[in-house]
Amino acid sequence: MNRIQGLHHLAIATGNMKAQIEFCTDVLGMELVALYWMHGVPDTWHGFLRLNDESCIAFVQNPGIAAIPREIGRTHAGNSGGNCAPGTMQHVALRVRDHDELLAMRDRLRAKGVPVLGPLDHGMCQSIYFAGPENLCLELSYSTEPVNAEAWIDPEVVALAGISAEELVRYKRPAAFEDGRGAVPQPGPDAPGPHMTGYPPGLYERLLRLSDQDITRGIENRPPVQVD
Repeated sequence: MNRIQGLHHLAIATGNMKAQIEFCTDVLGMELVALYWMHGVPDTWHGFLRLNDESCIAFVQNPGIAAIPREIGRTHAGNSGGNCAPGTMQHVALRVRDHDELLAMRDRLRAKGVPVLGPLDHGMCQSIYFAGPENLCLELSYSTEPVNAEAWIDPEVVALAGISAEELVRYKRPAAFEDGRGAVPQPGPDAPGPHMTGYPPGLYERLLRLSDQDITRGIENRPPVQVD
C-alpha cells in the first residue's frame, strides 16, 4: 500500500522571501498561510503558500542563502529541459483541475507579464511552463486519468537505466512492509544512509544519539501568534 498520498510541502531556498510571496500571491493567486522563524534553525524564516488544505509550497530564507550564486546549468536548470546539480530541484509541476483552468492560469500569468509556453500535450498530462523569481522553473499540469504504467514504462529506457526484469516487477509493486509501530531504533552515523549533511561538526552525531522524545521536546511548535 502506498502511504505517500501527495505533496505536504516542497521547500525552496530563497534570497528574497518577499519577492517569492509577491509572485505566488499576485501572479499565481496562492494564499500566504504561514511566515515565521524556522523551528530549530537560527536566523532563518519559513514561509508557506497554500495549494490546498494539505499541501503547500514553502520557502526558506536566511542571510547565507542570498550570498550563494545562482548558476544556470549548475545550481538551477533555468528551463524544464535544462541541467542542474544532482539532488537539486530541476522544476516543480503544480496541479490544476482541467484544461479550462490551465488556460485561465495562462491568461493570468500573461496578464501579469510572465511569458508562458504551452499547453503541451504529453499524453499523460497537459502542461504550461514559465519562470518564477530567482530562476525557478515552474509548470502547471492536469491529467484526466491515472498514469498507465504498462503504456508509459519504456523497455529501452528500463534497459539503459540498468533495471532488470525482476527489479522492474519490484519497482512497480513494492513489497509490503510491516512497521514496528514506532519502535524501530535510530540507525547510527555509521549506518549506510543516505545521511543528512551540512550540520556543524559533531552536531549530526549528537542528534542521532538523542531520543525521539528529546528531539521533539527541543523544537518550538507553537504558532508565533496566539489565536483565541
